[in-house]
Amino acid sequence: MPPPLDGIRVLDLSRLLPGPYCAMLLADYGADVVKVEDVGAGDLVRLMPPFVGEGTDARSALFLAVNRGKRSLAVDLKDGRGKEVFRRLAARADVVLEGFRPGVMERLGLGYEGLRAANPRLVYCALTGYGRDGPWRDRAGHDLNYLAQAGVLAITGEAGRPPVPPGVQVADLTGGLLAFAGILLALVARGRTGEGQLVDVSMLDGALSLLSIHAGAALAGEPPRRGRFPLSGGRPFYAVYETADGKHLALGAVEPKFYEAFCRTIGRDDLTGAQLAEGDEADRARAEIAAIVRGRTLAEWSARFEGVEACVTPVLEVEDALDTEQAIARGLRRALPHPALGLIPQVGPPVKLSATPAELGKPPPDLGEHTDAVLREAGYDDGAVFELRASGVIR
Repeated sequence: MPPPLDGIRVLDLSRLLPGPYCAMLLADYGADVVKVEDVGAGDLVRLMPPFVGEGTDARSALFLAVNRGKRSLAVDLKDGRGKEVFRRLAARADVVLEGFRPGVMERLGLGYEGLRAANPRLVYCALTGYGRDGPWRDRAGHDLNYLAQAGVLAITGEAGRPPVPPGVQVADLTGGLLAFAGILLALVARGRTGEGQLVDVSMLDGALSLLSIHAGAALAGEPPRRGRFPLSGGRPFYAVYETADGKHLALGAVEPKFYEAFCRTIGRDDLTGAQLAEGDEADRARAEIAAIVRGRTLAEWSARFEGVEACVTPVLEVEDALDTEQAIARGLRRALPHPALGLIPQVGPPVKLSATPAELGKPPPDLGEHTDAVLREAGYDDGAVFELRASGVIR
């Protein structure tokens, strides 16, 4: 069977992480994604270290990680001829994805209403920090700002210490996932009505939506506090403990049977009653468990908990997490052939479809690598392509 998004053409104007991550997922499931970049440096992630390869073959590892399966078109959208190139492509496209602040595409003369007039079936996804309306719509921001404004940052970290930035760009990637979902929803709706629509995704909205249980507690009059919420370090049964060799053990024994199995395995059945302890009692139980866990190495604890259902796991480094038997079995540790770099590592697609599985597709493109091919598909002949290149409108 063909992939689920076979025949869907996406014009992706987004940069950095949220939009490119969304577009990569669309490509994994069969969409023809054309990455529309400027004729200068292109997506700025191309310039960010670390780099793979040497000299002219060097490529940003960060760019390689989120841009597989795409083609690159380099065009100057500030030039009238470049705008016309984009309009012609959008008239035949299924999806436009952009991550500019509200109003930028309209000032370029490439906003949703104009593109929709020429292509009523177009699904237009705007992925922004704060959304297309509201008093904050024009603010600049990045992942940390959205998490701060959403209340996520305030509850991240240890009690009595400052908030800690998460190790993963939570708001950015949530925004990318919601844009992916929003585009798919709009395509399903188009299949029924024949009409496209505007998909408005805000990374602040996405971060706020993650606060479901925390918001429930807050609205019930018990707002969560950093390091005190049951699932963020406030209870001994759900915490991270240091081992004798400076590594860490994660305990997520939410159900009583798991916590009882944990206490039994560490030789402290008397601590089972402290699972739901609060305040000073919880602190004392956590301190006792911490002292016990510090008495053995991570390897020793892993061996002791082998086969014990207590929701105890080692805290793995990224490179180790990708090398586990489970990650390999699930197809999350992958490699993709690159013409200049050989095999490049990739994290595989997360959604498993039994009949139409995802494919990694083409390697991440060089800047403007597919410009000529994309323009010819849009009806430009060799002379027109040559003229656009000679005048600097395309690269």
